[in-house]
Formats: sequence, structure tokens, C-alpha cells
Amino acid sequence: MRDSAIRYTGDEGLLTMIEQTQADCVVNGITGAAGFLPSVKALETGKTLALANKETLVMAGSLVKKIAKENGAAIIPVDSEHSAVFQLRTAFGEAALESIILTASGGPFRELPKEELPLVTPQDALRHPTWNMGKKITIDSASLANKGLEVIEAHHLFGLPPEKIQVLIHPQSYVHSLIETRDGMQYAQIGKPDMKVPILNALSFPETLSWAPGRFSLAGMSLSFTEPDTRKFPMLAIAYDCLRLGDPWPLVYNAANEVAVAAFIDGRIPFTGIADVVSQALAARPWRVFTDVPEVLAIDKEARAAAKAACA
Repeated sequence: MRDSAIRYTGDEGLLTMIEQTQADCVVNGITGAAGFLPSVKALETGKTLALANKETLVMAGSLVKKIAKENGAAIIPVDSEHSAVFQLRTAFGEAALESIILTASGGPFRELPKEELPLVTPQDALRHPTWNMGKKITIDSASLANKGLEVIEAHHLFGLPPEKIQVLIHPQSYVHSLIETRDGMQYAQIGKPDMKVPILNALSFPETLSWAPGRFSLAGMSLSFTEPDTRKFPMLAIAYDCLRLGDPWPLVYNAANEVAVAAFIDGRIPFTGIADVVSQALAARPWRVFTDVPEVLAIDKEARAAAKAACA
């Protein structure tokens, strides 16, 4: 055991562990771009990838899917929204799918006036109304950058263009996402906001295993849905723009956002500065298209440098 612990130390050790393990499935719940190479390694070794690291597909979705296909590996989403769409699409069949609707809680600033956003603190942004998550993803939820990343991820997972991926603010977080079928009907996955369920579904797919966290009832509940305010939360609109532009713009978006969020946590930029930093990084140069993993990593590094310059 002592030798194994030494062998699997650090980033390289993690990749070695994925390569050497005999497991059929690798669950990637790493936050941020740090999860990209572990995802690639899992797919290169032919393992099923249960993906909670949305950045893997945001950074290089087409390349990652190519690697999966070449190695006969499957990608099963673990994010609650994408898991919901995945389960619904499986139930109805891919041919029936017309569009998808990703739900979002709206974060802690959903009802805060826009003019007060420059004054909010990291502590304010970390008070998520529904989920208990790490700092980075919680702040992304507050800015709607997290939903922007999920829109890009959904495009790669389900093969739909941006105009067929909608976002609705649903503060109660009971409707995890919806699909629209070709006959115009919409179908939702509804349940308690509990990440144990999408993790279980990913690990047991294609079976549906028994789970008894207490039965869920809609009786007496009021569910609401509204359009997101992209003028108040521009990170969502920027994500759509990057998706329409294609590679490498989502990669730059993700890298710049990670830098900007860190700067906000450190008190170096205001909350509204996150979108400003990302916009400046995207405009910093005519970003080149990547063709392999080393180029992805190189552009990611360059985008971070551009974002750090914008934070100065």
C-alpha cells in the first residue's frame, strides 16, 4: 500500500492510477480544467467516463468525443441537469428529441437589483440557496457562468445547436431539466435536489437501481420558471456566443473565467469584473483552432495569461 500511495502522488500519479486500474468506470468530479487530462486518460484506456467535470467537454468537446470513439469508450453525464436530459433521451429515444431545457436556481443574486452587483462580496456569492458546493462552482452559479458551461457541455453531449438548448430559472430546483420531443410535448425529470441520484444512475446505467431517500411529492408545491436576465448576468450570453463561434472560444471562456473567479475571491476585482475579464481575454487575440491535447493545454495557458493581464 505504501508503494502504491507514492506511485499515485500528484497529477501524474492520478493519470497513472487511471491507466493502471482495472475499473470499468472512472468518475471524474474534479473541479475546473484540472479534470481535463484525467478524462482524456480514462477515455484513452477505454473506460466508461462518468463525467461531473463539465470543463472536459467545454474545453475540447469535439476532440474528447473523438478520443472516446477511437477507444470504444462511453461518456455518461453526472451533472444533475445533463443526467436528467440523458435519462429522458434514453427513455424516449434520440430520434424523438427536438430540444432541451436546462434549469438553473438563479443563484443568490437572482432578485438582487443589477446596480447592487458591483458591491457584493465573495461571502455573499457563496450563499447558494439550494446546493452545497465548492467555492468556484458556487460563484459560477451566482454569475450564471456555470449554466453557460452547462449549455456548452449539453451541446457536445446531445448534439444540439445553441438555439435548441434553452435555460430557465427555476428557484425551487425540483425540476432538474426537461426535453421537448418532436411532437411539441415537454417532459421533465422531477425530484429532490440530491446528487446521489445522478451519480447512482451513471454508475448503474443502463439499469435503474432502487434508491429510497424518502418519497418525493409535488402536493402543495409551487414551481416557477422564468427567463434568465442576460443583461444582469452576461456570462450566460457570452457562453452562447462562444458556442456559436466554436473552438477554441469555449476553451478561452473557461480558462479566463477560472482566473477571474480566483481574482474575485481574492478581492482583486468586483463580482461584475468577472464578465469584463472574460470578455477582454476573448478579445485579446485571434485565438487559433487546436487539433490535439497539447494544443488545448497551450491555448488554455495563453488564455489564463490574457485573463491575468486583464485583472491587473
